[in-house]
Amino acid sequence: MAAKRQPSTERRDEKTMADVTVTHVCDDRFQIETRGHVVLADQPRRDGVEVGPTPVELMVMALATCAAHYAVGYLRAHGVPSEALRVDCRWTMRPEPPRVGRVELVVTPPAGLDPAIRGGLLDAVDHCSVHNTLRQPPSVVVTLSGDVLSERAAG
Repeated sequence: MAAKRQPSTERRDEKTMADVTVTHVCDDRFQIETRGHVVLADQPRRDGVEVGPTPVELMVMALATCAAHYAVGYLRAHGVPSEALRVDCRWTMRPEPPRVGRVELVVTPPAGLDPAIRGGLLDAVDHCSVHNTLRQPPSVVVTLSGDVLSERAAG
């Protein structure tokens, strides 16, 4: 049975995107679904048996993938082959509250890239949607199903 959709808190300058549904599978394992795609996530286990990345790893992976996507788009727009493009990512955690403390993206462009294209590539990567979201965090409204959004939370 599909969950009821909560009242929208969307603003006029926002566009609704696909819904994401997370379902508990067992232990610390979850199934994530959006637009017909399924991803499994879990937490590290002492026995080493894992089915997917952690939620925090998924967030950092999203940033690195978004950067790669913008890099490829920029290269394509300038007629530069992008097959050898690579984005490596290192990140750290901070305590109190637990959160990602630093993310370092290293973009390796195709060999022999024109210096004029390199600067633009860095600018393009720096403006990916996930990075923009981290710069200007979204409002996050959490409710329990069946609850009505309060005026304060929706505003």
